[in-house]
Amino acid sequence: MKKLDWYIIKKFLGTFFFTLALILLIVVIFDISEKIDDFLEHEVSLGAIIFEYYFNFIPYFGNLFSPLFIFISVIFFTSKMANDTEIIAILNSGMSFKRLLKPFMISAVILGILSFILGNFIIPPSNSERINFENKYLKNKLYSRAKNIHMQINAGQYIYMESFNSTRNIGYKFTLENFKDGKLQAKLKSDYIQYDSLSHKWTIYKYEIRKFQTAGEIITTGTKIDTSLNLSPDDFTKRKSLVESMNIFELNDYIAEEELKGSEQIVYHKIEKHKRIAFPFASIILTLIAVSIASHKTRGGIGLHLGMGILIAFTYILFMQISTTFATNSNLSPALAVWIPNLCYVVLAGILLYKAPK
Repeated sequence: MKKLDWYIIKKFLGTFFFTLALILLIVVIFDISEKIDDFLEHEVSLGAIIFEYYFNFIPYFGNLFSPLFIFISVIFFTSKMANDTEIIAILNSGMSFKRLLKPFMISAVILGILSFILGNFIIPPSNSERINFENKYLKNKLYSRAKNIHMQINAGQYIYMESFNSTRNIGYKFTLENFKDGKLQAKLKSDYIQYDSLSHKWTIYKYEIRKFQTAGEIITTGTKIDTSLNLSPDDFTKRKSLVESMNIFELNDYIAEEELKGSEQIVYHKIEKHKRIAFPFASIILTLIAVSIASHKTRGGIGLHLGMGILIAFTYILFMQISTTFATNSNLSPALAVWIPNLCYVVLAGILLYKAPK
């Protein structure tokens, strides 16, 4: 590689890690100010805060938004090079714009591979420690409402809940079905059920039990009944946390198991899986877009380029959010939902490269 390649690679990586450190410092300061009352209330030691929480929170947050940090970093230092007429001088020396992209692509691939390794193998175990810390000291601040829960709890026994409120341990529109030799033997429906954390039992309210027998159907109704189920609130309220603590191989196995159970949460798990693969590629795509935009010397200079970069970055986030929402609330494939933003931005990158300085 030429000296120019090394110069751009150093600029790229140096600006990225400086930007990353600066943004993470700001995020940590805001996070501390938000959680300081919880730390003091639970008398959490400084060592636990640093090593159990922030030591694991920082790589998680940094990797989560690394494509956007890369994008803004490239916009900034490439725009500065263009503003100082370095880009024009390089192109006038006989180097083509495509050749100029080489050090940018090398840097983006390095960071993409690093992001893939971190997101799939290193961060998941650290997420487990971070989540345990949050559940122990910040649990009062956490709230979840799982929806459309459908799972097998025993051989031939299936449950369904329209939603589950983790704060009150209440499941709404509960259904329990018992099968034998593939035939439905009994079905219980109730308005809601509530879990008692002391007795580890469930109370079923306003229920109807239908037993299907050869002689006919027997229907029993009631207002309240206590029962034991091979089920606890942790089975669905901590599923997202559980998935975040799995490496890519464990996640694939877990998805296969959940598919056998017919879990309604399977879409969320598949989205998580495809995000871990798509995000590293986003680093490369966004780098192409950033170089194409910032290599032009404009009247607005760095400020205009940064403004355009931030707008495109937030558009990407919005696009990803909308597409994944379609996947969770309609029949859109999770893989397609996650990859649509990348595919669209590949087209945008192609258009911008075509219009880039030659």
